[in-house]
Amino acid sequence: MNSSYKIYTRKIHKENYDLLLKNGINPLLAKLFSSRGVTEPSQVQYIWSNLINPNNLSQIEKATNYLLESIIRKKRILIVADYDCDGATACALAVRALKKMGAIVNFIVPNRFNNNYGLSVDIIKQAYEQAMEKPDLIITVDNGISSIEGVEYARQMGIDVIVTDHHLPGKTLPKALAIINPNQSGCNFPSKNLAGVGVIFYLMIALRSKMRIRGIYKENEGPKLNELVDLVALGTVADLVKLDLNNRILVTQGLKRIQANKTIVGIQALFNVSNKKINIANSNDLGFFIAPKINAAGRLSDMSIGIRCLITDNYEEALDIAQKLNDINNERKKIEEESNLQAISEIDNYESESSNSICIYKENWNHGIVGLIASKLKEKYWKPTIAFAPSKNNELRGSGRSITGINIKEILDIISKKFNIIQQFGGHAMAAGLTITKNNYMNFKSAFEETTKNIIGNNDIRQLLETDGSLDIKYANTEFANLLNQQVWGSGFDEPLFIDQFEIISQKTLKNKHLKLVLQREKLLFDGIYFNHQIVEYKNIKAIYRIENNLWNDKTSLQLIIRLIIPND
Repeated sequence: MNSSYKIYTRKIHKENYDLLLKNGINPLLAKLFSSRGVTEPSQVQYIWSNLINPNNLSQIEKATNYLLESIIRKKRILIVADYDCDGATACALAVRALKKMGAIVNFIVPNRFNNNYGLSVDIIKQAYEQAMEKPDLIITVDNGISSIEGVEYARQMGIDVIVTDHHLPGKTLPKALAIINPNQSGCNFPSKNLAGVGVIFYLMIALRSKMRIRGIYKENEGPKLNELVDLVALGTVADLVKLDLNNRILVTQGLKRIQANKTIVGIQALFNVSNKKINIANSNDLGFFIAPKINAAGRLSDMSIGIRCLITDNYEEALDIAQKLNDINNERKKIEEESNLQAISEIDNYESESSNSICIYKENWNHGIVGLIASKLKEKYWKPTIAFAPSKNNELRGSGRSITGINIKEILDIISKKFNIIQQFGGHAMAAGLTITKNNYMNFKSAFEETTKNIIGNNDIRQLLETDGSLDIKYANTEFANLLNQQVWGSGFDEPLFIDQFEIISQKTLKNKHLKLVLQREKLLFDGIYFNHQIVEYKNIKAIYRIENNLWNDKTSLQLIIRLIIPND
C-alpha cells in the first residue's frame, strides 16, 4: 500500500515559527502555519482591513460607472449564473446586493441538460421568452470569459454585458462593456484565486463606494454588504479555489456570521436539514454537507432551485426548498454510488493494471454526475480519468480529472490537434470537460491512453501525501481538536494531517463499508474511522490521520479520521 504514495513531512520555518510564538500564537498552530508559508502574524489575522482593495481590479471603474447609471435610469438587469454552487452563491449575492442598491434585477441560470454552458445565444433567447421583454444589461457571474458568441449576440440585440468571472481567459476575449476577472491579462489584483462569488462581491463593494462618491449614500452609509459574506464563504469553499490570505479572510468572516446565526435563512435551513450545528460551523461543513446539496440541483435538476433557497428571506420557504435539495442530493448519492460500482467492476475486470489512463462510458450514466465519477476513479486508481455519458445528437459529454503533475487540458489539446476527434473541450490542468461523437469513443479512448503514456514517460506519478509529522501526545485531545476546527483550512492551506505509530486494539466494519478501530498510542486509546476500507491484516501500524471532535448523545470525544494505514515494519 505504501508503494503507491510518496509521504512527505512539511518543513517548519524556524524564524517564522519563533515570530508567531512571540506574538502569542499557540505553539501547535505556529508550527502548522509556518509550514504553510505564513511569514508574519498579520497573515493569520483575518480582519476586514487586511482585504485587498477592489480598485486593484482592472476595468472596475468602467463597470461601476455603467452599473450606477443603469440603476439610476431604472434599466432592467439580468444576472446569468453558472449551474454550480459558486455560480449559485454569486447569483444570490448579486441579486441581493443590487436590490439593496435600488436596481431592477432578475436572474436566469442555464440548465445543464437543455442549454449550453454560460452566456450562450440560447440562454439569451430563453430569457427574452420568459420575461417577454429583453434586459438592458446582462451581468454574468462565475462565467462569461469564454462567451464570445453569447456576448456578440447580446450586443446585436442591443443588450450591454458586464462579465464577472474567475476562469482563465482564452486567446480571444468577449467584446463586453467591461470584464472583471483577476486572471485576465493586465489585471493587477494581487490575488488570482478569487472564486466567482468573490469577484461579484468585489464589484458590489466597488459599486457601493461609487454611490458614496456620487453622494447617493453618505460616507460609511449604504447597504451593509458584509452581511452577504456568508455567501462568499460558501461559494469559495465549494469551488476549491486556493485559500490564500484574501480568501481566508472572506471565509473566516463568512463563518463568523454563520456561527452567530446571522446568516441568510437559506443557509440556516441547509444546516438544519444536514443535522449540523450552526454555532460550530466550519469550512468542512460548507464543503461536504452544504455545497453538495446546492450542487445536486445543477447536476440532476435545475440550479434555479438552489438559487431560490439562497434568495428567499422566508425561513419556512427556505426550509421547504432545502428539503427538496436534500432529497435531490440523496438521489445524486444513490446514482453516483451505483455508477461508481459499475465503473469499478468494469475497470477491475477488463482494464489492464499497466494502463496509464482510464476512459469509461456507460449508456445509462447521467452527464450531470460524470465529473464525480471521474473524480472517484482518479482517486482510487491514481490515473488521469475521463468518464462519458450520452448527450443529445448522438454525442457523448465527458468530464476529466487528473493527477498531480499531469495536465489533462494539455492532453486534450494534443488529441484535438493530432487526431481531430474532439468537438469541443475546455478546462485546466486538473479538470476538463469535452464533447465527442459516440462513433469516436473507441478512437478517443486509444488516443487518450497513447497521449497520457507519452506525457507520463518515466516520471514518478505516485500520490504525494504531505503530513505535519507526529502529533505531540499532549495535543491529542478535544481541546486542540476544537482549536484546529476553528481555523480555516482548504485548498492550498491544507487541513493538518499527522503520522504516528499505533497498535490496533480492535476493529470492525460498519455497513460492510467503513472500518471502525480502537487504536493505542503511548497507553492512550483512540477511536478511529477509516472510510471505504475493510479489515486491516496487521496489528502494528503507522497511520496518517487528522483529528476531529465527535458529538454523540451530547458527549464530545476525540476521533481520528484516518487517511492511510501502512504496516509498521
